[in-house]
Amino acid sequence: MHDLIKKEDRISAAGELTALIAMSGGVDSSVAAFIMKEKGYACTGCTMRLYENDMIGEDLLATCCSKKDTDDARSVCERLELPYHIFHYESRFTEMVIEPFVQAYERCETPNPCIDCNRCMKFDALFEKAEDFGCQKIVTGHYARIEEKDGHTWLKKAVDPAKDQSYVLYQLTEEQLGRIAFPLGDYTKEEVRRIAEEQGFRNAEKKESQDICFVPDGDYAGMICRYRNRTYPEGDIVDRDGNVLGRHKGLIHYTIGQRRGLGVPADRRIYVTRLDPEKNQVVLSDEEDLFHKEVFIRDFHWITGPVPDMEIRCRAKIRYRQKEQPATLVPGPEGGTATLIFDEPQRAATPGQSAVLYDGDYVLGGGIIKLQA
Repeated sequence: MHDLIKKEDRISAAGELTALIAMSGGVDSSVAAFIMKEKGYACTGCTMRLYENDMIGEDLLATCCSKKDTDDARSVCERLELPYHIFHYESRFTEMVIEPFVQAYERCETPNPCIDCNRCMKFDALFEKAEDFGCQKIVTGHYARIEEKDGHTWLKKAVDPAKDQSYVLYQLTEEQLGRIAFPLGDYTKEEVRRIAEEQGFRNAEKKESQDICFVPDGDYAGMICRYRNRTYPEGDIVDRDGNVLGRHKGLIHYTIGQRRGLGVPADRRIYVTRLDPEKNQVVLSDEEDLFHKEVFIRDFHWITGPVPDMEIRCRAKIRYRQKEQPATLVPGPEGGTATLIFDEPQRAATPGQSAVLYDGDYVLGGGIIKLQA
């Protein structure tokens, strides 16, 4: 048994539990499967087929959901002697992830589809399959932790801060956390690759994709145009006083905080500070106009315990790679909304992105950033 698997995490064969492992074909989910088997779980591997070539206008050879990915996942399952299944969720993925992604850009937001995918696909859909297969646990290769404390179940950041993925998991519920396992939460990426190499997994050195899975070339605007089979109207680029500076090529091509690719001559650095869908305008200004202390939230979700009905202190971040910043959470008069008042102004709070709240290593919840209260 591998020496990196902690003794306290092992269970006896007599107390066998069952787990459904979501396997992308990458090294992380492969090692997650290995760890769960080492802990004594009876595991079943599965890959979720989420889209086809014609849905995104791309060749799947270089994306997740490709034949190579399913072959890699199947190879690991064969090596671990686990049953393996492919589940087809193309229609659901289009409805729950791709369509909301496109609609968000069309209303001048910048969405994070990985969060929607985790909520609607990797967990909601897989819980349904777990019921069918009689599995007690859903397992993924996310770098995060789950802790039972004070009669509640909590989501926590991973031990490795460079790999922590708790930000994209904030929409999980306490009930779901009780049936999920994140076996990589206590490991570094280097340890995970070492385990994969020692087990002879053929994907041990497989590179990670940094792009949205259904936008493998990073050209989200091009993907949207192909998906909708249309182009978006050009309009004016203006300064904050309304003076026309140039022409834009369609609002979906721009996001808050953008500086490059504006096509506007300037004697200083200027940034996209606002997108105006009613006037079909891109507003440019100095960087100072990107900073705000108040960030307004919709679709507010609290993970564990009762939702606060009064102001609380926390730390929060408004993008995935940002370090958490001290703030005060002010719940809205009705459920589902809140305001974050940061101690220091934050740069480029972008509608459509998520603000996620922390108390030390514990993830409290979060919501979608919107323009105003």
